[in-house]
Amino acid sequence: MNHRLLSTFMLAASLGFLAGCQSVDDRIKQKPDVFAKLDAATQDKIKQGIVDLGYTQDMVYLALGKPDEKRQAVRTEGTSVVWIYNTYYDRYDGTNMVGYYRRIYYDPYLRSYRVFYNPAYIETYRPEKEERIRVTFRDGKATVIEQSKD
Repeated sequence: MNHRLLSTFMLAASLGFLAGCQSVDDRIKQKPDVFAKLDAATQDKIKQGIVDLGYTQDMVYLALGKPDEKRQAVRTEGTSVVWIYNTYYDRYDGTNMVGYYRRIYYDPYLRSYRVFYNPAYIETYRPEKEERIRVTFRDGKATVIEQSKD
């Protein structure tokens, strides 16, 4: 149950991060002629950030934005281009002791100042990158869409 909640939170955070960078509407304004040529059902999918087989690179760009990585694969069947979209987040790594802090107080019984050293802790996080979606293009059309499934 906690894994599913964490996955949902990560997906929401990544979508929020992507939405903060550039929205679908901004990308549509960049390529209005490409968007205008599409039928209403495809336009609706793109506005929701959904990609499908047969989409061109421009259509995938409109739906998902600029990919985090681009790769080229050369095979006997031909050359293909792969766009990779990642999710970035900070993973909680626990608490670590970073030293001590000094506390001084007056002791009325001894009529002097006393010094105590208490350990200081800090919560640490580690940056993580997780592949979210991979789209493979062949002859300018999406032929494979791989998506993480949790």
